[in-house]
Amino acid sequence: MTGVSRTERFVGAQGNTLVGDVFGDRGPVVLLLHGGGQTRHAWQRTARAIAGAGMTAYAVDQRGHGDSDWIESGAYGFGDYAADAQGLADRLAERHGVRPAVAGASLGGVAALMAEGEAARSGRPALFSALVLVDITPRVDHAGIAKIQGFMRAHAREGFGSVAEAAEAVAAYLPHRPRPRSHEGLRKNLRLHADGRWRWHWDPRFLDSRRPDQTYREAREALLADAAKSLKMPVLLVRGTASELVQEDHAKDFLALVPHASYADVAGARHMVAGDQNDQFSSAILEFLNKLSH
Repeated sequence: MTGVSRTERFVGAQGNTLVGDVFGDRGPVVLLLHGGGQTRHAWQRTARAIAGAGMTAYAVDQRGHGDSDWIESGAYGFGDYAADAQGLADRLAERHGVRPAVAGASLGGVAALMAEGEAARSGRPALFSALVLVDITPRVDHAGIAKIQGFMRAHAREGFGSVAEAAEAVAAYLPHRPRPRSHEGLRKNLRLHADGRWRWHWDPRFLDSRRPDQTYREAREALLADAAKSLKMPVLLVRGTASELVQEDHAKDFLALVPHASYADVAGARHMVAGDQNDQFSSAILEFLNKLSH
C-alpha cells in the first residue's frame, strides 16, 4: 500500500480553502468526496488501495468539514458542494491532462451527480471520466435520513466531555460494528474546543441547510434524476445491503435511469459502507476502476 504523499490545498467556489490528502503519484486520477459529517480520513484505507493499484487518489475535506474552511455565511446547500466539486474536477484535469474519476459517498455523491447535471444543462463536456456513487441515489428513504441527522444533531453543539464519551455514542448508534481497539481514528473526526469539550470536526450550521419539507425533497429528487439521465461516462452504484437510505427499489430506479451503470451490493454494510465493510467496498471500487484503464 502507498501512504499519503502530501497534503494539499485547493480553492473552492467561494474562494474557500479545501484541504486534501494525495495518495500515489502516477496513473489515472480519482477524486474521493466523503459524506456529510465525515472527513477525508474516511477514505484513507480505500485511497491507499487505489494508490497501491497504480493510481492517484485525492481525498478532500468538503466545505465545512475537517480542515477545510467553515463558511461564514452558512452556504452549505447541495449546489454549493456541487460547485466545489466542479472546481476540483477542473483543477485536477488541468494538473493531470485528463478528467478524474470521482467516488462520492452520500453528500459527496450528490455533489458529483449534481455537478454533472449542471455541466450537461450548460452544454459543458463531462466533468468526470467515471462516477462512483456510494449509497446515494436520487430517491432515498427519508426516515433513514431523519435517523442519521438525528444522531448528528444530538451532540452537534454541546459536544462530548472526552473522546471516549464520543466513542460510546458512536457504538450505541452503530451496534453492528466491532469496537476499534483505539480511539485514534475517531479523534480525527473531533475537535477539542477552548471549553474542554470535544465536538465533531464539521460546522454544525451544515445541518441548517438540510430542509425536511416535501416540496424541497421532490425538487431535489427531480434535479438528481435529470442529472442521472444525462450521464454518459462509466457509472458504478455501490450500496450497503442494510443501508438506512438506499433500498433495493431505489437502486432499481437508479439503474433504470442509467441503464449502462454497474451495481455492487456490499453485504453486511449500512449507509457508511466504507466504515462497515472496507475490504469489500474497496474491492468493488478497484474492480470498476481497473476495468476503465484496460
